[in-house]
Amino acid sequence: MSMIRDLRAAVRPSLRKPAPLHNSYDTTRDPSASSAVVDCAVYRDGRRIPEADGTCRTPHEAMLQVREDGGFAWIGLHEPTEEEFAGIAREFGLHPLAVEDAVHAHQRPKLERYDDTLFTVFKTIHYIEHAELTATSEVVETGEVMCFTGRDFVITVRHGGHGSLRALRHRLEDDPELLAKGPSAVLHSIADHVVDGYIAVAGAVQDDIDEVEIEVFSTPDKGSSRGSDAGRIYQLKREVLEFKRAVSPLLRPMQLLSERPMRLIDPDIQKYFRDVADHLVRVQEEVIGFDELLNSILQANLAQATVAQNEDMRKITSWAAIIAVPTMICGVYGMNFHHMPELRWKYGYPMVMGVIGVVCFSIHRMLKRNGWL
Repeated sequence: MSMIRDLRAAVRPSLRKPAPLHNSYDTTRDPSASSAVVDCAVYRDGRRIPEADGTCRTPHEAMLQVREDGGFAWIGLHEPTEEEFAGIAREFGLHPLAVEDAVHAHQRPKLERYDDTLFTVFKTIHYIEHAELTATSEVVETGEVMCFTGRDFVITVRHGGHGSLRALRHRLEDDPELLAKGPSAVLHSIADHVVDGYIAVAGAVQDDIDEVEIEVFSTPDKGSSRGSDAGRIYQLKREVLEFKRAVSPLLRPMQLLSERPMRLIDPDIQKYFRDVADHLVRVQEEVIGFDELLNSILQANLAQATVAQNEDMRKITSWAAIIAVPTMICGVYGMNFHHMPELRWKYGYPMVMGVIGVVCFSIHRMLKRNGWL
């Protein structure tokens, strides 16, 4: 038991009792001065508290104001480095494991609790517009949004060139009644924003699948290749798999937030997480359906390619059978024996040519009637 306690103490440095404010932050290396901090604001009673001198406050100043006057701080960062995030992590007592995940990204969607902080990872999905779907087209692009939720702060860390939360922040600021619920309202809005993005992307991907399906089952033009269709289907299937990896793991965290009571989640806000979970279930079902439908389309395309190859082989075989008749007759009469029927007959050559023509015509007609030619 003592070894377990020592291990926990090593992994979880003093987070329950954060250090005093004047020692927890290195003001000489202010991360807010870097490009990583997108926005830093303090909210009280659902309204943003304006900066005293009109300049953007630092995370340290925001936390000081929150602990003195109440409310909560919302700090937004974009792809911070370890050095840029170190001061904020110390200021808010963030767990080093969660900080490592937030800095290095490439995480599965998840929900983890570290003492009095919830750490949530969302995968954002962006649909890439394209004039024509090819075997190398990118259909979806993924990014990440990490959210640290505490009693009096929200820290969002975004990775990727899309998924900006600026518009979401403005919408929340226009709804003070909802924003007054605190950090849990921000967490719900981010989850709802991400899932709404899934729904929009699912509709666009459905259009691409419909287009491929129509082309696969349409009558192919002469000289068209089924291999190009297979490449497009496979590429689209890979993009759907990327979509699935973003959607499916997020379902369990949303269910936990909607069903399990948590100190950091306002009971009124928890009801809204159920709606997000329901929408996520619908998107998950659509993505699974996309995967199954693409499997069927790919199998149908391969079956069509096999049928086309069989038709070509039947035509080749049919012509080989027709050519075999003159080959056989000419081979027999080319053996140069002295005693052969009609070898010195005046009409022997015309008769042989006539027999070859009649037999070849009969074979061609029979094969044509049976659909081989």
